[in-house]
Amino acid sequence: MRTTVPRVTAPRTTAASALALAGLLLTGCAGAGATGSDDETVRLTVAIVSNPQMQDAVSLQSQFRAEHPGIEVDFVSLPENEARAKITTSVATGGGEFDAVMISNYETRQWAEYGWLENLQPFIDASADYDHEDFIPSLREDLSLEGDMYSVPFYGESSFLAYRTDLFEQAGVEMPAEPTWDEVAELAAELDGVEPGVSGICLRGLAGWGEVLSPFNSILNTFGGRWYDQEWNAELDSPEFRRTADFYVDLVREHGQPGAANSGFGDCLNHYAQGRAAMFYDSTSMVSTIEDDSTATVAGLNGYAPAPVAESDYGGWLYAWTLGIPATSEHKDEAWAFLEWMTDRDYVRTVAEEYGWQRVPPGNRLSTFEVPEYQEAAQAYAEPMLQGIEGADPQNPGTRPVPYEGIGFLAIPEFQDLGTRVSQQLSAAVAGRITVEEALAQSQEYAEVVGDTYKEEGR
Repeated sequence: MRTTVPRVTAPRTTAASALALAGLLLTGCAGAGATGSDDETVRLTVAIVSNPQMQDAVSLQSQFRAEHPGIEVDFVSLPENEARAKITTSVATGGGEFDAVMISNYETRQWAEYGWLENLQPFIDASADYDHEDFIPSLREDLSLEGDMYSVPFYGESSFLAYRTDLFEQAGVEMPAEPTWDEVAELAAELDGVEPGVSGICLRGLAGWGEVLSPFNSILNTFGGRWYDQEWNAELDSPEFRRTADFYVDLVREHGQPGAANSGFGDCLNHYAQGRAAMFYDSTSMVSTIEDDSTATVAGLNGYAPAPVAESDYGGWLYAWTLGIPATSEHKDEAWAFLEWMTDRDYVRTVAEEYGWQRVPPGNRLSTFEVPEYQEAAQAYAEPMLQGIEGADPQNPGTRPVPYEGIGFLAIPEFQDLGTRVSQQLSAAVAGRITVEEALAQSQEYAEVVGDTYKEEGR
């Protein structure tokens, strides 16, 4: 059982300091908001992450246009790291180029405090059939400020371990019902090369605070590590942090996929889906791809285990790709129409009818888990997915008290820059360009700079 600790939250960082951080991510963003044409059609510009579920939404736009003939949607679809930088800079500077943006539970509450996002609660309350209470409670809470939602989840996720049941049988090994990370490492060694070109496990190694640090931080938490103690003293050179980094780097270098330092979520997803890894620890959203029998060679061959643990009972994370409306949008009513369409329970059936139940955006609405067709299609993974999302506790992410919230990330504005810098060091260690000791020594210096600012301001 996780021990409840007193919540110690850093005071709000000003919008000005967050704006300065955004400038570190990307400069030169420019553009104008969408405007209506002569026939009074409103054109929305929507920025999204180019993950498979979002691409399905793009392909279904003819159905949105049929329901909303006065609205046209232009998508700006980018890989995760690029999308984060562009969206953050545009929204932070009030660029006005986007009418709706895909963000996460990391940005939502912070940006709501700065006044960068439109409060969606009035729109939600005016939509009689939308039923926002159908969203999984842990997600709804994480996307709200003072009880009002400022973004709505397109899909929610925790993490779990997918594995090839056929390869496990071939190798004569079994997956424990609740695996530990030591057991996973032993299995990876057993399964590495079980067939030509098959790695024991696939793990992210790509630099980016939303890339390698997502799985790394979840492992850090269950290994008893933390970024800061309650007085904001950095602990990236602590024995627990070192143990986690050594474990992660050794595992991916010895039994992970080739070129792991360049592997982000999408790369690992494709690697596993095409049968080139025996295990894959990552987002529960993977199921929409690896169980798609039209594209994945491993569809129907997968087993699923809860996120592995070490010193805690919970090893997963809580994350959501969500949609919000920048305060600068000139077409908020039309933007809400698009958000409502893309996150309503009817959208789930739209995707299911077009592509099958295995492709629906997972983990946002409780009602999805109650649909008989989904229960049948998702019987292998629905329970560990829902348990992972519902069991997440962002206020108490690990085994010891911390002054921040967040599991796969630290919910402080500085983490966009700090996390990126630390992730670059870890990625370099995965690539073998530097040692883990060198990576953590440099990372500790980065973390101390941020920690000192919190100490100086008495946060």
